[in-house]
Order: sequence, then structure tokens, then C-alpha cells
Amino acid sequence: MKDFFYALQDLFVDVLFAPFDALRALELENWWTANLISWIFVIICMVAMVYWMLQLKEHSKNNEEDKSVTSHSYL
Repeated sequence: MKDFFYALQDLFVDVLFAPFDALRALELENWWTANLISWIFVIICMVAMVYWMLQLKEHSKNNEEDKSVTSHSYL
């Protein structure tokens, strides 16, 4: 059982968090480049959120969602 948790630790520390470690090391070498990369990720997330909101608005305008008010029988 202990090996399972050590395997999880190795997976997260050595593989999945490696980009974050690289970004942290880059920040010590060149602050501007690290911030540029961070801002690129922020802009990508903002564009994705705007796209998502526009899609939700479009589906709401087409009345594709069942908005009937129903309650459970125990209420």
C-alpha cells in the first residue's frame, strides 16, 4: 500500500507538476518571460470564458433548455 502512495507522489511531483517547476525556475532567470507566459495563459482562459458565455446565451435564446418548474413529490 505504501508503494501505491509513493507512485502517486512520483506521478504528481515528477510528471504532472514539471511545467510548474519549469515556470518557477524560469522566473528566477527571467522575470519578464515568466510573466509573459502567465499572461498568455490568463488571456487564453478569458477568451475561453467569453466563448462559453456566448454559447450559453445562444442556447438560451433558442429555448433549447427545459426550464419548467417542477418539485419533488416530498415537497
